[in-house]
Amino acid sequence: MRYSGSLSPEYALLGFLAEHPNHGYELHQRLASELGQVWHVSQSQVYNILKRLESQGDITGTIQEQEKLPSRMLYDLTSTGRRRFEDWLNTSSGSSVRAIRVEFITRLYFASRGGGTKAETLIDAQIEGTSRGLVRLQEMLGGLPSQQVFNRLGLELRIKQLTSIMEWLERCRSVVHHQSNLLKTDQP
Repeated sequence: MRYSGSLSPEYALLGFLAEHPNHGYELHQRLASELGQVWHVSQSQVYNILKRLESQGDITGTIQEQEKLPSRMLYDLTSTGRRRFEDWLNTSSGSSVRAIRVEFITRLYFASRGGGTKAETLIDAQIEGTSRGLVRLQEMLGGLPSQQVFNRLGLELRIKQLTSIMEWLERCRSVVHHQSNLLKTDQP
């Protein structure tokens, strides 16, 4: 079986299907409305991903007949797809800016929907991983000769980006903590 990389919206689609079965159109709409600033995917791309996920055995599709309308496909997650989604959800996002912007935010979205401390744990792990990445880049910069101006500029930019992301991750922690407190006070 060939899977696409973890920087694919397929995991968001698997996550939506982990919550309940759905149609391709609704999955696309949900992706656009709830994670549209993270994933920019056309409806045809969503259908192509769903077709691939079905051929891999991660989801199943059932044709639903409709009166006076074309039939529709209802997708549901298989146990294989659920395991694959859970494995992805519990894996680190790495410390690249793109992985954090796309993959981590998607993971955080689904972790926060599960309740409990999963989202906070995910943020703590991301802070730790990003911090290690930042230290590694700083060490690389320290080892570069001063005449390698453009390599130094490139590393300096990456360091500034990760420094900014560290601040943003602290904000994530605060927002998620506040959100979980609100949920606790709303429960009887």
